[in-house]
Amino acid sequence: MIEIQELTFKYKDSKKNALENISLDIQKGDFVGIIGESGAGKTTFCNCLNGLIPHHYNGDFYGSVKIEGEDTFEIKPDKLALKVGSVFQDIESQIVSYFVEDEILFGLENFGVPKEEIEGRITSALQALGIEDLRHREISTLSGGQKQKVVIAAIVALEPDYLILDEPTGELDPASSLQIFELLKKLNEEKGITVIIAEQKIMLLCEFVKKLLVLEKGTVVHYGEIRSTLTHQKEMEEAGINCPRVLTLTGRMVEEKLTPADLKNEDRICLNAEEAAAFVKKYAGGR
Repeated sequence: MIEIQELTFKYKDSKKNALENISLDIQKGDFVGIIGESGAGKTTFCNCLNGLIPHHYNGDFYGSVKIEGEDTFEIKPDKLALKVGSVFQDIESQIVSYFVEDEILFGLENFGVPKEEIEGRITSALQALGIEDLRHREISTLSGGQKQKVVIAAIVALEPDYLILDEPTGELDPASSLQIFELLKKLNEEKGITVIIAEQKIMLLCEFVKKLLVLEKGTVVHYGEIRSTLTHQKEMEEAGINCPRVLTLTGRMVEEKLTPADLKNEDRICLNAEEAAAFVKKYAGGR
């Protein structure tokens, strides 16, 4: 479990806090989405979880972040990296090798994984991401989506308990973005990896994550189970987040009294087009 208590951080030379008094828990096995407009603190929050803050970014750090009971302030980054794997916005900056196999091998050797385990881990990681056919390819010849999968495979090979991704689909087309989320869901469900992902594409978050964390100017607006959090649509929009159109649709149906008067707010929350179609058919199909 990740336990965050009264976390506040201000970058060196900044006049205001990037994060302000955040307290929450992330349970093992969770799939958490982080949403917020640019400057809301998503990247800073991710860097507090993976230990880059306070070990690599200077500033004023208050409160605590504990991973399985260990305070990140006291854990060396190389040790923490074996528990918490990270995928950053700039994929190119995270790639260090020419070939796919070498990219995965680099982390395993760097962290001292026994030689007898290396081949099995490389093969398993490639299979988990569905990229066995890319093993001997030059990374420079790969598409953006393929490079993203290679970086994730290199992290998965280290067998972390937590996987933190900072806007990993920012440069990808819709089809590739969907594929990345499907892979993350598979890793979460089949390997038990806790996934924490900052993302601007809220429809993808709604369809895949279990919980949603909404940030505004470094503070938590809402955090909880996805359907429950989405009932706070008005507050999310005030925080600069464009909520899914399916929520606007079902909300309008409620306003137009096309649904029962006693319909609970959470019962009108649809996470994808299929759920929205079923909702419309149920309450407005005969009108």
